[in-house]
Amino acid sequence: MNITRMAVLTAGFMALGLAGCTQYVKKADFEQLQQTVQEQGNTLKTQQSEIDSIKQEMQSQFSKYDAAITAMQGRVNVDTVAHFAFNSADLNDQDKPALEDFAKTISKYHPNVLITVEGFTDSAGSRSFNRKLGMKRADAVRDFLVSNGLNADQVRAVSYGKDTNRQVVKGATHAEGADNRRVSLTVDSTGSAGSTAPSAAS
Repeated sequence: MNITRMAVLTAGFMALGLAGCTQYVKKADFEQLQQTVQEQGNTLKTQQSEIDSIKQEMQSQFSKYDAAITAMQGRVNVDTVAHFAFNSADLNDQDKPALEDFAKTISKYHPNVLITVEGFTDSAGSRSFNRKLGMKRADAVRDFLVSNGLNADQVRAVSYGKDTNRQVVKGATHAEGADNRRVSLTVDSTGSAGSTAPSAAS
């Protein structure tokens, strides 16, 4: 049993135990709780299965590109799918094939997932300037994905600017900071309904 499902079961039975402190729980209520826990467990299984499938497809699809694929907490991260010139938010032609493949794979096999496009910069310039530049880069990739078949409602953009916790080469700028000037993609199996965007660091 995975940790997430254990947490669901624990929360459910803790609630049941607290209710029992003041009154007996009716059989119907107990059965309803069991059904709810079972449904939540099934939902988690389905989401994990989809995440595993997405990860395998991304690893296969991006094996020819310089992209790192990781899966954690119900999400798949495809890192460094696009790089940018210094002080630029123009998408490079060399990055477009990978993004096209990504859009086609998601559209065909996982049309209900939520995509977060994350924009980054190197350390040169102010924090506010880099936050805006990172957003321009994220928007450029988001627009490209939408133009290649993804639903606009399932693709959102955020900027982390020059957040040092997310830099590939900490503190590097200009030629040495090329790996920091990038966009990454995160695939969330919970889909667009009711999802919230991750907080960009300030």
